[in-house]
Amino acid sequence: MKTLFAASLLALAAPAFAADGPTVQKLLSDGYMVAGVMPSPAGPGILLVKADSLYMCFVAETPKSAEITTQYCKAVK
Repeated sequence: MKTLFAASLLALAAPAFAADGPTVQKLLSDGYMVAGVMPSPAGPGILLVKADSLYMCFVAETPKSAEITTQYCKAVK
């Protein structure tokens, strides 16, 4: 029962993690440009580049969602 409760809390907190880190919208407003896109099991992937900095971001949507949201972005090193 405690495991189910903990998993529920993590599921509710997951969108907050994406909002705290880089998002596609934040990176684009910071001057990053789309370098490529690809399908993946995690959702559509978007490569964003600015000078020598590269990020890989994943986004998701549902038929009932009002917008496509960033799941997470990670710097590529």
